[in-house]
Amino acid sequence: MVGTASEHTGTEGVDGGVGVTALLVAAARAIETHRHDSLAQDPFAEHFVRAAPGCAGWPVRVEHAAGGDANPLWGRFARYFGLRTRVLDDFVQGALGTGARQVVLLGAGLDTRAFRLDRPTDSVVYEVDRAGVLAFKEQVLEELAAVPRGGRVAVPVDLRDDWVSALTGAGFDPAAPSIWLAEGLLFYLPPEAETYLVETVDRLTADGSALAFEMKVEKDLLAYRDSPTYTATHAQIGIDLLSLFDHAPRPDSVGALTARNWSARVHTPFEFTQRHGRGPLPEPNDALEGNRWVLATKDGR
Repeated sequence: MVGTASEHTGTEGVDGGVGVTALLVAAARAIETHRHDSLAQDPFAEHFVRAAPGCAGWPVRVEHAAGGDANPLWGRFARYFGLRTRVLDDFVQGALGTGARQVVLLGAGLDTRAFRLDRPTDSVVYEVDRAGVLAFKEQVLEELAAVPRGGRVAVPVDLRDDWVSALTGAGFDPAAPSIWLAEGLLFYLPPEAETYLVETVDRLTADGSALAFEMKVEKDLLAYRDSPTYTATHAQIGIDLLSLFDHAPRPDSVGALTARNWSARVHTPFEFTQRHGRGPLPEPNDALEGNRWVLATKDGR
């Protein structure tokens, strides 16, 4: 089973611990949506922020943030989340284009790809997360009368529990190609949980499947404790990301996938900034320096 660095919080929804980071990402997506040069559109994001009492003062437009784009949190860091959203949107749609029809969002949070993406109507998005997170999300979406663009199945289960049985019981077919996202998830997992997750995804996937996840490669996360990204996030909205991240040495998940006949490409976010002409660039004392986005496909060689 997967354990997380937030086990001690007892938090069931989005009102604390790792759960509240879903609201941070939603606010960043809302800001990205309203930019004139937006890379990704999420019309639902700002509604999640406004529905959570603890986020009443959070901006959903960059011009509402103190300092605007110069704000380390709502400027540069929010741009990072906007860029990540675009990259993973493109990844999912590319994999759907090869014939896969199952999408699994591990730690789905407030992801709305089931509603946002133009996808085949016979495709199904499985959203795996804790019941409290999904209940909050469902309430907001129901109030908006949101309609998914194809199949959507919420799978309310904690990743520390038997999520495999919950997923297959919800209709997921391991014999058919699938697309998996672990967006902003592995940071919070101890190394053995990350290893279990990668091995399990491999076991549940057929040839032609795809997996994208985010990881950190720096050996000492605390080396960036005074970075503008972390200090601004803590000071402005009270989220201490470094206290939520797991600090143990990370496993070689890319090597594990390669050994199991996956082709994995490891990218820095800055590569996509250059590609799209928008997004964060390297800076001194950069908390994003060790972030990597892994895009993998299962070849079956």
